[in-house]
Amino acid sequence: MTDYSVISDVSEFHAACAALAAGTGPVAVDVERASGFRYSQRAYLVQVFRRDAGVFLFDPPALGDFSPLQDAIGDVLWVFHAASQDLPSLRELDLLPREIFDTELASRLLGHERVGLAAVVENTLGITLKKEHSAADWSTRPLPAAWLEYAALDVLHLIDVYEALKAELEEQGKTEYAAEEFAATLTRLPKPPREDPWRRLSGLHQVRGARNLAVARSLWQAREAFAQDQDVSPGRLVPDRSLIAAVLANPQSKQALAGIKDFQGRASRTQLDRWWQAMVDGRATEELPRERVPSDTLPPPRAWSDRNPEADARLKAARPVVEATAEELGMPTENLLTPDHLRRVAWDVPGTTPEAIGDALAELGARPWQIAQTAQKIADAFVEAAQTADEAPSDAS
Repeated sequence: MTDYSVISDVSEFHAACAALAAGTGPVAVDVERASGFRYSQRAYLVQVFRRDAGVFLFDPPALGDFSPLQDAIGDVLWVFHAASQDLPSLRELDLLPREIFDTELASRLLGHERVGLAAVVENTLGITLKKEHSAADWSTRPLPAAWLEYAALDVLHLIDVYEALKAELEEQGKTEYAAEEFAATLTRLPKPPREDPWRRLSGLHQVRGARNLAVARSLWQAREAFAQDQDVSPGRLVPDRSLIAAVLANPQSKQALAGIKDFQGRASRTQLDRWWQAMVDGRATEELPRERVPSDTLPPPRAWSDRNPEADARLKAARPVVEATAEELGMPTENLLTPDHLRRVAWDVPGTTPEAIGDALAELGARPWQIAQTAQKIADAFVEAAQTADEAPSDAS
């Protein structure tokens, strides 16, 4: 059994914060949510471990104000596994680290084949963790003892893992790479809300015509409002496929809607009036959505040879070079350079000098170390692609 303290009242909370403030070294932090169960991505458990303090499992719904914890640990290094998943939930609690270390990201930069927490702990420490409750509904109260044990183990070994990976980064000369990646993770802004989030309905491509799209939008909006009000994941009320089935079936009455076999979900019948009214509203609205919306998404590379042959040649020349560089560095290609970044500079070439390529990559969000490793090589590949294209006609004659 792991020693841990569950903190759910204010007096315990202040004592735990004092203990953590008096601890030594970095803090290990993890968050459990109820993804797939609840509408929000709020934290339902925050786990913190610090040497000479212990493991504390904080209950956010019971505690509310987390400023004492921020005061206790805000100035020390926070160690996460997959920090980008936890930081948004922590920000909702005003828990804001100044500096982080991400053991998952470090493992990727080091070229480890498996980067899940259990695999990283086993690889670095030889300790086997069970990951049997990771997809649980952490809004459940009271939380079962087995879940709490699992949650405590998620942070108990993280500082030892941090020390092992930090040493390995130093051995491979990747300490600065990691520092830039961690800083980027910490400062990365949330993506702005989509203009038409309802267009992400799975199966929407089957719906034809602006009026039918308006009905799909109305059903999505009704489900979204109800899900938010109930704090339930929308798909658990009525799944996407059921909303699409309702649109395609085009029922002419509430009873006909109820009779659609594929219109399923736990709220499909209990909230039948809500869904029928949404269909009525969608059929009546004068604000019809556009059938096609502009997008800055690039065509798939397989279509480039027809759409933009020069860009196709640049991508085909540069991609193997980037892949080879990643292999030399012992890391996945996507960690050396985001594939979309390479595709964008190949599609709309900013120039063929390393400086122009580097500036374009920086604008897209590439880190300085990534630019230093790739810009010159990409520029050389682009020049080679252009020269090959220029020589092609004379070769054929």
